[in-house]
Amino acid sequence: MSDFMELALQEAEAAALRGEVPIGAVLVSSDGKTLARAGNRTEELADPTAHAEMLVIREAAKAAGSPRLNDCDLYVTLEPCAMCAAAISFARLRRVYFAAYDPKGGAIDHGPRFFSQITCHHAPETIGGMEEHRAGELLRKFFAERR
Repeated sequence: MSDFMELALQEAEAAALRGEVPIGAVLVSSDGKTLARAGNRTEELADPTAHAEMLVIREAAKAAGSPRLNDCDLYVTLEPCAMCAAAISFARLRRVYFAAYDPKGGAIDHGPRFFSQITCHHAPETIGGMEEHRAGELLRKFFAERR
């Protein structure tokens, strides 16, 4: 397993402890430097766009002073939704590694398949299923405790 996916899973676990849906993300430069890491903060910030992916893209873009994060890779614990897929495309990320597939809300291998659309101007390489079981268990446990 990637050390970066491990960091993303740690962010997801921390999000769960805060009462957030346990999704974590890490953004990495081409030389292997961690640029940003975050877990979901939609409840804490009362912001429906405060997904882990959006938070790390915002942080890294601000630090870079550019909306383009070419040659950067994203590690995230759940297949990104359509909003996050659009941000990934606009940021021109090189690769997206994700853990659990999301048949209901995912937008890469499910739903709109955002990167396959003719309207998508940049499609990163995507690799799904890294630590799928662990990330899926985190989500299942989180939602089971709320039922």
